[in-house]
Amino acid sequence: MDVSSTEMQVCVPEDRDGDNNRCFGTFTEDLYLIVEWLKPCGIETVAMESTGVYWVQLYMVLEESGFDVLLVNAKAIKNIGEKKTDQVDAEWIMLLHSYGLLKASFQPDNHAHRIRNLSLHRDNLMKSASREVLHIQKSMELMDIKLTNVISDILEKSGQAIISSIIAGERDACQKAYQNVNRTRKNTESNQKTCIMRNFVI
Repeated sequence: MDVSSTEMQVCVPEDRDGDNNRCFGTFTEDLYLIVEWLKPCGIETVAMESTGVYWVQLYMVLEESGFDVLLVNAKAIKNIGEKKTDQVDAEWIMLLHSYGLLKASFQPDNHAHRIRNLSLHRDNLMKSASREVLHIQKSMELMDIKLTNVISDILEKSGQAIISSIIAGERDACQKAYQNVNRTRKNTESNQKTCIMRNFVI
């Protein structure tokens, strides 16, 4: 199988079907049409090129339908001899696979794949949250609001209450801060100056 963003080119041996090199779409129903065609052809094992992320859904559909799927690195199936077209590439992959010349790349099962994606997504969200905290701190510094001087973590309940009150239009930052902050580094009159907004800009 030759995989791309807009179409799936699928080739089976000539003795399995008269029209043995077919082009399919990439929508979900198209992926199941591929399955419906391969099964009557007696196909049990399939080789496909790992192009970008376009192979993922087809791989999962084929595996769930009972096929033995080999995901192959594109460099291992490069066709040097002929002009590159989707039909030629699909036939070349089919020939290499039929002779047992392709080595499958490691691919976890679908359940492990979903857990891996969820874990990566959570990790990305955590990193994104850390970046947003830095953006908040930078914005407050630009407004000359020294909230980090009196609060250890601006994302704690007290810190979020202060930020929310500022966004809501509160301008007396000192009063609001010391109404909400129970744990400060130094709860002194001089430290209250750190909350005064000299240039309030949103």
